[in-house]
Amino acid sequence: MTKIRHLQLSGRSSAAENAGRVLPRLAAEYFAQVRKLLDDGSKPKDLHRIRLATKQFRYTLELFRPCYDSGFECRMAALRKVQKLLGDSNDSVASWALLSKLMPKSPQRAKVRDYLKKRAEHDAEDFRKEWKERFDAPGRERWWKAYLKNGIKTS
Repeated sequence: MTKIRHLQLSGRSSAAENAGRVLPRLAAEYFAQVRKLLDDGSKPKDLHRIRLATKQFRYTLELFRPCYDSGFECRMAALRKVQKLLGDSNDSVASWALLSKLMPKSPQRAKVRDYLKKRAEHDAEDFRKEWKERFDAPGRERWWKAYLKNGIKTS
């Protein structure tokens, strides 16, 4: 799995100065990583790596929440939506992995597998649509980076 690199914060700078310097690059890395992972494969089981990258990006940004103005919440809501869609798909994949170990082979097991497979595919498609049409629509990466650089609270 590709990881977003570690933040290189300066001990001589304030949290806000560090945020404005490093978080736009972190956003660029996140967008590039998700695009690459989607190009490599976007079956429901493949989306788990994107889910982990999204969690890492979101939780890192949340560390800097106090540095930003009210526009931060709008961006975090969009990120939480993407994370939820990825989680929904992953839940079906993980449920099948668990049930396949617990249920003996049977017609009922096949029905459960088919249901969970369809559900995971539907949820994965919901994620891909949200990503393409909203989260990564033209100009959105620039919107994120400009905000993370310039949306710092001034007081």
